[in-house]
Amino acid sequence: MLIGILHHPGRIRTQEMAAEIGEWLEARQIQVWLASSRDMAFITEQVSHTDLLVVLGGDGSLLRAARLASPYDLPVFGINLGKVGFLTEAEPDEWPEKLARVLAGDYWTEERLMLHAALQRNGRIINAFAALNDIVVGRGRQARLVRFELWVDGDLVTHYTADALIVATPTGSTAYAMAAGGPLLPPQLQNFIVAPVAAHLSFDRALVLHEHAEIAIHVHMGHEAYLTPDGQDGISLQDGDIVRLQKAEHTSLFARLESPGYFYRRIMARLGHRSN
Repeated sequence: MLIGILHHPGRIRTQEMAAEIGEWLEARQIQVWLASSRDMAFITEQVSHTDLLVVLGGDGSLLRAARLASPYDLPVFGINLGKVGFLTEAEPDEWPEKLARVLAGDYWTEERLMLHAALQRNGRIINAFAALNDIVVGRGRQARLVRFELWVDGDLVTHYTADALIVATPTGSTAYAMAAGGPLLPPQLQNFIVAPVAAHLSFDRALVLHEHAEIAIHVHMGHEAYLTPDGQDGISLQDGDIVRLQKAEHTSLFARLESPGYFYRRIMARLGHRSN
């Protein structure tokens, strides 16, 4: 068995814990490799023959790792060293017990829907992205609205004038889309959410679309706007660009120890609500 461990390059604590976990695994005759989550070239070489990816950090670290692992059907196990940790499976003091359960096969694999986005300019695809949380198309530094046309399966649905338009997966329903008033979707669902941000004199409710929907966002603006996948660096847009979105070919896999109903308990706990 080969296990990869990713740590955050800017956090000494994650590097120290990665080394500790690596020693713990090697003492149990498990092969291990360690890397900074930014060392993309090395990680890409390793993931194709890795059996489990342990990620130390918050949800941002998990999102990056999931995008790397998804083409190889590689499950991810997250240890929460971030602020919220919706996607993680263990707290820092729990990892020895929980990782031992994973090694013993006492876990299940959760499959999560991903988005594929393509940026079309002047009739040609110039860039493509995968996202686990969401794709956001929105304004830049100037506080000026952007005009959007939303097309679904070849039909014009509506026009928006808004700060941004979010297309989210069930995973992303707990992130920016939730802040924009969208519904919370459990990961078992295969749906997409389209949610406007600060819509002005426009349809201001979130839409839920089926998993095979072919979505096109036509962008109209006279100032800067960006396409942002999973909260990463934005891609500058031009007037007339079209962002095309659909279900990605691959899914993200997570090693889970709690029962499948964990999602609702975790949401309440992370949001500060108690179930009793």
